[in-house]
Amino acid sequence: MKAVRFLKACAAGLILSAITIINAYAGKPVASSSDQTIANGVHVEGVDLSGMSLEEAREALQNKVTQMASTTVSLNMGGNVVTSTLADMGYSCTNLDIVDGLTRIGKSGNIVERYKLQKDLENSTVDYPLEFTVDRDRVREVVAGCSAYNTEPVEGQLLIGSDGYPYVEGGTSGIKLKKKKSVNAVMDAIANWTGGDISVDLAVKVTSPEVSAETLSLVKDVLGQATTDYSASSSARAINVQNGCALINGTMLWPGDEFSVTRAVTPFSAENGYEPAPTYEENRVVDSYGGGICQVSTTLYNAALKAEMDITARSNHTMMVNYVEPSKDAAIAEGTMDMCFVNNTDAPIYIEGYCSGGQITFVIFGHETRPENRTIEFTSKVLATMQPEGFSLYPDATQPVGYVLQTQSPHTGYQAELWKEIYVDGELTDEYRVNSSFYQAVGTIYSIGIMTTDASVSQAINAAIAANDLPAVQQIIATGKAQAAQTPQTDANGNPVPPGTATDPTVTIVN
Repeated sequence: MKAVRFLKACAAGLILSAITIINAYAGKPVASSSDQTIANGVHVEGVDLSGMSLEEAREALQNKVTQMASTTVSLNMGGNVVTSTLADMGYSCTNLDIVDGLTRIGKSGNIVERYKLQKDLENSTVDYPLEFTVDRDRVREVVAGCSAYNTEPVEGQLLIGSDGYPYVEGGTSGIKLKKKKSVNAVMDAIANWTGGDISVDLAVKVTSPEVSAETLSLVKDVLGQATTDYSASSSARAINVQNGCALINGTMLWPGDEFSVTRAVTPFSAENGYEPAPTYEENRVVDSYGGGICQVSTTLYNAALKAEMDITARSNHTMMVNYVEPSKDAAIAEGTMDMCFVNNTDAPIYIEGYCSGGQITFVIFGHETRPENRTIEFTSKVLATMQPEGFSLYPDATQPVGYVLQTQSPHTGYQAELWKEIYVDGELTDEYRVNSSFYQAVGTIYSIGIMTTDASVSQAINAAIAANDLPAVQQIIATGKAQAAQTPQTDANGNPVPPGTATDPTVTIVN
């Protein structure tokens, strides 16, 4: 319990004289007298007790204390106001027995002292203070109730406006009550109270949202942008490209943070919006969930290059792709390959991704600090070209013997490098190699049906496939029928071509 004292200004000598009398008689029985009244000019805590009896004075002062205890205390927590009273906080008077000595004022001491004090009271009043306490535990209880207004920050939503630039909609700070500091603030406010209602601003911890107009005030410049074309893709591959783009769109990266494409777009599953589509698996093109996602990664890679982000992970495809130049691609594979970069700027960056008209585009917004007279270019340099040779055979247990499907055309191999060129006022001032890539040269690939009830045919065709012997496969297909074996044909490159004519419906070749 802490004493709360409120003193009123008055004549120092008069106060001391009266207090001396009060202290001398406070708490002592008062003798019966025909004049047990309080002298004129005696006030306590602003209450005029002139001429009152002790009982009347006690009642008047108790009413004063009750009135003071009903004072409203408004606790402001981040704009939320909780209303209480001093009574709720255990506000009480500790020296109401002051009244017991008031009837002696001007009636005690020798005749000279009594006369002097009576004359002083005729010329001025004296106002004696009451002393009060508050219950800290009850104050703590009232303050603790304000924690109901604790809130978490609400992130704003970053959107692209009609002008093509990002803006923030919404976003509010969170607050959390600091109980100990708030209790101290309330105690101090009561201790220094001089009248009227009391208002106290509670101590709070403010947590600002990451996404707010203030924090994103610098995100207004296009740092890098790239577009690639997927209009020739199958429906399933196009869906995968659009899905991967949507999963990355709206990403915000703070200074020093690293972005991972695989972390953003995985898992490659139907539940995550993907469909089976062609994708590279070693030196083959096979259908798998997420086929086409590498074009998403590649497009973002080129935007990040132009934004001059720190590229921390990048891999080329095993075979060349047709939507960017050599060494401008960025392959990803869950658990093995990724494309990552770090925001190396002094402000957040925002990644916008969208698909339109068979094209995918990524734009990286941020705070541009690069000189206006400085420009960059990225040049793909092919160091060597490797022509594809031969072919590869793969068994297909879902198709009968006689089924031959060309699943992959020949792929030319390349050794390439990507170079960054820096220009100042249009003059080349520096250049350096960004990456080095090697793409395999892969010949034609055929899928061979092996389903048959003839054990000898099954054994023979599997052996021919294992030996990568296309003429042998052709011979087995031919001799397994009533017709004579055909002489293996060759294509323009001298590679054997499986038989397939209108009079031989059991052999299917699809390019």
